[in-house]
Amino acid sequence: METVMVCPMGGGATRLYSALNHTQALPEPRANSTLDNAFCKEHRGSIVRCSDPEELLRQCEDALRDRPPRFHRNFIHVNQEGNSAPGGRFRVMQWNILAQALGEGLDSFVQCPLEALSWSQRKYLILEEILTHRPHILCLQEVDHYFDTFQPVLAELGYSSNFCPKPWSPCLGVEGNNGPDGCALFYDQSEFELLDSVNIRLSAMRLPTNQVSVVTMLRSRGSGRCLCVAVTHLKARAGWEWLRSAQGSDLLRHLQNLVQKHSPNSDPSQDVPLLVCGDFNAIPSEEVCRRFTTSLLGLDSAYKKLSQDGSTEPEFTTWKIRPSGECCSTLDYIWYAKDSLRVETVLDMPTEEQIGPNRLPSFNYPSDHLSLVCDFSFKENE
Repeated sequence: METVMVCPMGGGATRLYSALNHTQALPEPRANSTLDNAFCKEHRGSIVRCSDPEELLRQCEDALRDRPPRFHRNFIHVNQEGNSAPGGRFRVMQWNILAQALGEGLDSFVQCPLEALSWSQRKYLILEEILTHRPHILCLQEVDHYFDTFQPVLAELGYSSNFCPKPWSPCLGVEGNNGPDGCALFYDQSEFELLDSVNIRLSAMRLPTNQVSVVTMLRSRGSGRCLCVAVTHLKARAGWEWLRSAQGSDLLRHLQNLVQKHSPNSDPSQDVPLLVCGDFNAIPSEEVCRRFTTSLLGLDSAYKKLSQDGSTEPEFTTWKIRPSGECCSTLDYIWYAKDSLRVETVLDMPTEEQIGPNRLPSFNYPSDHLSLVCDFSFKENE
């Protein structure tokens, strides 16, 4: 795995974490090992690493049986184009899961009870959402429990993964934090094999920023086709539109180079299908989204398929109430190469009634962002 410019440049806590991360090799997970005691013994019964997703889902549901029912969302079939290439479909999930340190410390969700933000609740809700949809490719942002929870639990289910922390994660400024948050990309090893992976620290005007991306090149075991997948999380907040645009341009440049490297015919748009999942912190009309739509990589947003005209994003992918007011926006996307991938189904969005008057997060949903889930297939090569 190649790593592109992820350097420790923060305060003492950042440097300490980075030093530990680079000097202490993490052991490979053992088949019969268990998670930390807090994860295994809280609530009813004991959650252990389990290779059966149905059993693990049952344990999550049992731990959550006193909470309100989860959102009921349906998969909408959107493919009107005809047959797919041999090799079948694959499922992709994009989700900003809300860093635990930010949820409890910095994000100030004024209508969300503190009990609903506790890790003892949220870890089960997050795993339940993932296990319910069982994606073959899982792209997550704001991950600050990668090493102690998500990597070992999902590895037991057959996922391989890569994690890239933010250089100056705001989580490190929260007392009792679990380390920096970052982006993580998981893939089902029974469906895909790894060809290449790179962690990127995004730049703006040639200057490194605090935002990162994980880019992975995979090969489908069913079809033999290559697939380039990226997960990212761009700069938040109003007033930083120019920075998000520059970060998006930098990511597109890296993607162009990587697919070119793995394209036998030097034609990345045709030979290496591309998926880019992320919390862009940008509404659909923002410049960074226009850059992705008009790039030479031939990208489109999968969730437009839910609209009647096929060209309009959902009304929202995040809905929260902070001291500054209520925010209901579309900020999250699954971009795909429209000439080489076909969107088969899209998970619809919950209604305002389902979300409730206190918005997100809540006792029945662990993040302020909604998960996006799509089934894709490869188009036949012409």
